Amino acid sequence: MENKKIVTRFPPSPTGLFHIGNARTFLFNYLFTKQNNGQIVFRLEDTDKERSKQEYAEDIIENIKWLGIEPDFSTTVKQSERTEVYKKYILKLISDDKAYVSKEKNIEVGKRDEVIRFRNPNKKIVFNDLIRGDIEFDTTELNDFVIAKSLEEPIYHLAVVIDDFEMGVTHVLRGDDGISNTPRQILIQEAIGAPRPIYAHLPLMIDTDKAKLSKRKHGEKVSVSYYKNMGYLPEAVVNFLALVGWNPGTDQEIWEMEELIKVFDIKKVQKGGGVFNPEKLDWINKEHIKRLSAEDLQNKIFEWLPKEMQNPKIVPIIAERISKFGDIKNMLSAGELDFFFKAPEYNKEKLIYKTVPAEKISENITSAVKALSEITENDFTKENIKEALMKIANNLENRGELLHPIRMALSGLDKSPDPFIIGEILGKNETISRLQKAI
Repeated sequence: MENKKIVTRFPPSPTGLFHIGNARTFLFNYLFTKQNNGQIVFRLEDTDKERSKQEYAEDIIENIKWLGIEPDFSTTVKQSERTEVYKKYILKLISDDKAYVSKEKNIEVGKRDEVIRFRNPNKKIVFNDLIRGDIEFDTTELNDFVIAKSLEEPIYHLAVVIDDFEMGVTHVLRGDDGISNTPRQILIQEAIGAPRPIYAHLPLMIDTDKAKLSKRKHGEKVSVSYYKNMGYLPEAVVNFLALVGWNPGTDQEIWEMEELIKVFDIKKVQKGGGVFNPEKLDWINKEHIKRLSAEDLQNKIFEWLPKEMQNPKIVPIIAERISKFGDIKNMLSAGELDFFFKAPEYNKEKLIYKTVPAEKISENITSAVKALSEITENDFTKENIKEALMKIANNLENRGELLHPIRMALSGLDKSPDPFIIGEILGKNETISRLQKAI
């Protein structure tokens, strides 16, 4: 293969939403192929007519593009449109006595009484896996296996071998649940005169409980569209997926695509399952949010805010508190941003700090109003607000005597951004108005 152009493939089945595990497999194909200046061909394995749907095909393509791991769509092949191609190979295999029409016995209800079986030469096969080394199979136990239900209905093993052959695929990088398929496919390759591609079987993704990621157990969280809709950045999802089952051998954890293409090493992919840890994904996503330009950050946050809340001054506050943009939706539903746009309602007892008398609290807030009144509107910044208030707070027995009631007066919340930032965003008049209400 050294002098041959590397060709890999993305062969999804449009029988469900684009699976996050398939996305990781496709990403590894992408990194390996781009690193070697190769080509990634694309095909839809849509021979399951009952389960294959156009909406799923569109979801796969849309999310591949969103992640930025696009194959060469000009090579797109649909298995459902290749019936005559498969038929030609089936007839040739039968003609060469490498396959035969089998009259089935003891037929179950709904099963066919006639299928096409491959004539198994019953031999040992050894193939080299880029991740796992040499793997040996005794194909005798496979018996004469089925390769087609009829001349017009090839099953997966035959169709995939023919497609890989005709599309010039040199390397097959797929999940390790495909290892058991490999001996059948190698026998078929030999029977049709196809060269054997180089294999690399990737570890499956598992959850933190070591269970396989599945729609039955994990629901919508196994689909790429879930992460897109939750407001994750595609570059962060790519960064995270690259580290599920592969390690660059360094301490660096935040990567851009171009960096990954340079350092990716297929032989450093681990053999055991790759753990999908949502907490790590959130951390990586937050790190990528920090890398956004001020303009991009504001635009992305505004996408999640109603028009009346799209104030540039609250962008840093929101950015500090989210790990993904979908968190803004939760902040809105919890009313965590309401106080920026309307005066908060709260019980007056909430203004009291520990056992400090109400008269003392009132006196402290009055001092704060006086100090803030001396700052001009144009100079009403968090730095100047902080300087004015801390002069008062530092002379008290406990700074909480002033800062707690001011936070409550401005936000109505026990936990909120610091009152200096809130004051700057509200502006001088609204800040003083809320403090006077507290008094």
